[in-house]
Amino acid sequence: MQYQGTLIAVSDMEKAKHFYETVMEQKIMMDLGVHVSFESGLSLQSNYAELVGADLPSKGKPNNFQLYFEVEDLEYWQDKISSTEGIEFIHKAKEYPWGQSVIRFYDYDKFIVEVAESMTSVAKRFLAQGLSIEETAERTMFPVAFVKSLM
Repeated sequence: MQYQGTLIAVSDMEKAKHFYETVMEQKIMMDLGVHVSFESGLSLQSNYAELVGADLPSKGKPNNFQLYFEVEDLEYWQDKISSTEGIEFIHKAKEYPWGQSVIRFYDYDKFIVEVAESMTSVAKRFLAQGLSIEETAERTMFPVAFVKSLM
């Protein structure tokens, strides 16, 4: 068995496709109208209940699933997503003890989307700020050998 990606059921394909393609900068691999696959492995499906042949309840905010993206410039993404109409933030930039900054918001179908600073960027930032290899490894929880490879 081989994992093939994540499919989310969307209520408005054009709106969802526009968001993931334009705002989140995902590249479309295949667009079949009711199904859109992106190169990243994310897929969108409209008319999901009809597709599976089940009477599925209308969903609100399930809050038990999130799509995760990593970026090099979180501030750019926070500004871009903040300027996107209809997006509700769970929280704006929040730094965790390991140094990674993260934003979380709901997409148009109320799925949680996390956009996080890549941990490689975090480690490089710590090194540039003068933390030693060992201090950076301890703070990020990366092995010392990995931190050394970033130099």
